[in-house]
Amino acid sequence: MKQTDIQTMDPIPSPAHEKRITPDKVKRFLINNLVTILFVILCAVGLRLSGLSMAFYLNDIVSRFARNSFLVLALIIPVMAGMGLNFAIVLGAMAGQGAIIFVTHWGIAGMNGILLSVLICTPIAILLGWMTGRLLNRARGKEMITSLILGFFANGVYQLIFLIMVGSPLIPMKNEVLVLSSGVGLRSTIDLSGGLRYAIDDVIRTPFPQFVMYLSLIGALYLVSVIIRMRSGKVMVQQYSKKRLITLFLLLLAAMIWGLVTSLSVSMINSVRVPAFTMIIIAVLCLFNIFIVKTKLGQDFRTVGQDQHIAEVSGINVSRTRVLAIVMSTLLAAWGQIIFLQNLGAFSTYGSHEQVGMFASAAILIGGASVSKATVGHAILGTILFHTLFIVSPLAGRNLFGDAQLGEYFRSFVAYGVIGVALGLHAWKKLMQAKNQKKV
Repeated sequence: MKQTDIQTMDPIPSPAHEKRITPDKVKRFLINNLVTILFVILCAVGLRLSGLSMAFYLNDIVSRFARNSFLVLALIIPVMAGMGLNFAIVLGAMAGQGAIIFVTHWGIAGMNGILLSVLICTPIAILLGWMTGRLLNRARGKEMITSLILGFFANGVYQLIFLIMVGSPLIPMKNEVLVLSSGVGLRSTIDLSGGLRYAIDDVIRTPFPQFVMYLSLIGALYLVSVIIRMRSGKVMVQQYSKKRLITLFLLLLAAMIWGLVTSLSVSMINSVRVPAFTMIIIAVLCLFNIFIVKTKLGQDFRTVGQDQHIAEVSGINVSRTRVLAIVMSTLLAAWGQIIFLQNLGAFSTYGSHEQVGMFASAAILIGGASVSKATVGHAILGTILFHTLFIVSPLAGRNLFGDAQLGEYFRSFVAYGVIGVALGLHAWKKLMQAKNQKKV
């Protein structure tokens, strides 16, 4: 006799039935990952049309990933707390950029300069995050547009400080390299060569095949530890699929062998150097984002993000939790901007921070995130896809249309268009959910 549900008297689906691939599941998967699938296709076609060598592509994408991924990861916590995409990470970027400007003026180079920049920007970013969080609590339901407009307002204050006040009696600065000939205001471009350029990246640099080999070895050891814990009963078997574990282990083993063979051979890929220390910092942030979900604070973030009323009834201070999420995001963005600028080596004083929120948001959305759900995997995949398109689109445009400028226009269009598509899909999903609830 079949088990039945008491209320509906319908058969309870078995685990085998739940794992079975059905047309509805395929349709749901395609809808939920429409943006990501589209960009995978665009990147594959763009790589083909651009004619780039694998070594050139790897060198560029590794540099861009190290430069941008920390900023993208800074968006996860506010999404978890139900505040959508935090375009106000621009304020954190301004704090980090301002700290680098003053450290460059004082002539402090290398890791000492980086650590001093972090020390200076941290309290400023915390203060700006607290003010932003308080403001967004007064604009509940409109957090994204409010944070976007707040970024524009803060940019005006930033320009007032560094274009009008710096060099004046309010903020005295005498530096012929940084300050305009009039003695007031900073020059439009600041060069970090001989100072903070590659200060983090050059701590440890590893050839790409060796980096893949070490990374695969760490992943394989982690899988072995999971299997050991499963056998000892410390981890429930249901949490992990045996087939998935075996598949992952074989993939990691194949990557390890490839890295070993390539590193011992004469290949252009060996010339690609990975900033391993920067990657370690990014990995620490990834682990932090994964770990915080399992803590009391992370559960508070998720509860507030799902339903603020239920969170209030549960005894969670919703306003304080939301402010804390924005503070953490703004602080991470300040540190991320320091990583970004030291990798860039030179930056526009009045423009490098402007598109931080827009490009980071576009990247995480391309990875499959939404304004209500974002994970580390979304951030990593989105950063790779978004910047792959940035690398290949000018050359693909030149080879296809005879004009590289068309590729530049296309990638600028993509940065804004993907945000509009993602927001439109989110609104459509909410509308469909509301209709389904009415039918029930």
